Amino acid sequence: MDKEERKTKAKILLDGGDPEETRRIKSLAGYLDGQTTNPTLIAKNPEVRKRMAAGKRFTSAEERDAYKQIVQEIAPLVGDAGVSIEVFADLGTKAEEMLEQGREMFSWAANAYIKYPCTHEGLRAAQISVREGIRVNMTLCFAQEQAAAVYAATKGAKSPVYVSPFLGRLDDRGEDGMDLVKNIRRMYAEGDGHVQVLAASIRHLNHLLGAFSLGCELVTAPAKVWQEWAEKSFAAPGESFVYQGKNKTGQPLAPIAYKPIHLNADWESFDIRHELTEKGIRQFVADYESTLKQPASAAGSQSG
Repeated sequence: MDKEERKTKAKILLDGGDPEETRRIKSLAGYLDGQTTNPTLIAKNPEVRKRMAAGKRFTSAEERDAYKQIVQEIAPLVGDAGVSIEVFADLGTKAEEMLEQGREMFSWAANAYIKYPCTHEGLRAAQISVREGIRVNMTLCFAQEQAAAVYAATKGAKSPVYVSPFLGRLDDRGEDGMDLVKNIRRMYAEGDGHVQVLAASIRHLNHLLGAFSLGCELVTAPAKVWQEWAEKSFAAPGESFVYQGKNKTGQPLAPIAYKPIHLNADWESFDIRHELTEKGIRQFVADYESTLKQPASAAGSQSG
């Protein structure tokens, strides 16, 4: 299938950190509009895992260089939806530190998007970034208020801004992540269109078709989901398609109610705290640190 034959208006992105996998999925689908990466996916890169299996770890500079090399191999393989590169941030990282990384990472590829978390400091970094012409993807979005803050903080952006609601992680705790996407799309319909919804944390074909049916501008999914889509002849949801999510016990997911929100409010007026955002940041930090060399003092303290 090529772009002229595509069965969905959504741009398709691969969620992964292995250039060989990018080549395989691009060959399978006929095209890839973009790719999303993060510290977890980079830690799973075959070359990174091979090095770790040999008992070798990276310094922070070596890890950054490895990430850069992976991104620069992926970037020419994908289209104008770009390659999203995530800054390394913990819960205490300030906007200025994120921005310093973002500026450097943005220079890695002509189609780069910089991923900042949907936190107060991440939004501050995004606000400055768009003023400087840096394209951004706001990740770890789990609430309509976070998406509203993304909209308000990035007004005036010259390039599309992405916001990435995470469907699967909401499903994991029994909430209907598809409702979050639906609510954000409904809220953004009142806006100027500068923020696009990138459905993320896609776990299975039903998620994928649900995101297509809601009219998401972009969808990112791991290779196994794109493989499943190909095996189903690149199925597109028909007009009668209805997404029905289930929790781990097979029961219907709890709905997430729509909230009337004024997009033109000051972004700092929104309550953007969400425990899943914080949990996601902690997980990314742990995966990043798993590839790093331990300081000599830390290694010594654990030797006994």
